[in-house]
Amino acid sequence: MSRGDASSALRSPQPDRRGAFSLVLVRHGESFWNREHRFTGWTDVDLTTQGEQQARRAGELLRQENWEFDLTFTSVLKRCIRSQWLMLDALDQTWLPVFTDWRLNERHYGDLTAHTHAQVIATHGSQQVLEWRRSFRARPPPLPMEDPRDPTVDRRYEHIARARLPRTESLSDTTERVREFWEEMLKPSIRSGRRILVCAHGNSLRALVKVLDNIPDAEITHLDIANGVPLVYWFDADIRPLGRCFLDLPHPEESNIL
Repeated sequence: MSRGDASSALRSPQPDRRGAFSLVLVRHGESFWNREHRFTGWTDVDLTTQGEQQARRAGELLRQENWEFDLTFTSVLKRCIRSQWLMLDALDQTWLPVFTDWRLNERHYGDLTAHTHAQVIATHGSQQVLEWRRSFRARPPPLPMEDPRDPTVDRRYEHIARARLPRTESLSDTTERVREFWEEMLKPSIRSGRRILVCAHGNSLRALVKVLDNIPDAEITHLDIANGVPLVYWFDADIRPLGRCFLDLPHPEESNIL
């Protein structure tokens, strides 16, 4: 979905497309570090009050459109887990199974983690920070060895091979693990007719949109995903995207904002 063709996005799904062969993606609500403009990455930061409201409103929008789900997926980070629960509560579907997977985690920002954007710009310059944030393949400096934030010492990742756990990532790296998750988990579930709700992060959802829409590397750098705005995909029987739309976009010209 390029910026140029996004004006064709709809505000709400077509009734005859609800049900099987659909997927709903939602970015978690605002976190405390979102508000402070900090590089968050894999740090387990909670939702602000506004973030809780955004998540609940996403669920209310889905309920107004009569969405029902069979499975839900989210990352292993609390800002997503809590957002998912708030959406399901608003949908009155808290009984649904929720599966967490580290492959839906936010991009790992390495040694930039916890620093504000302003701090990093002051140290490294705006051009370098822009490259780290927006280029497809640039990796920020990695976490130092023996850093306590290293995911290999975090209990939630103890079942993952150490070599797979990053100390920094580019968006390209994030895309590869998200692509694997799509092929192994989401695609078979959708093919079986299950209706899926995914709550993930700005960059892991950018990566998934890139995979689904085959967006070129250079174009994905222009896409952003708003907190708490459901993005709906429909697929044919071969699980190829037929179309997508946002729920409750304020104006059609804003539909390029992912």
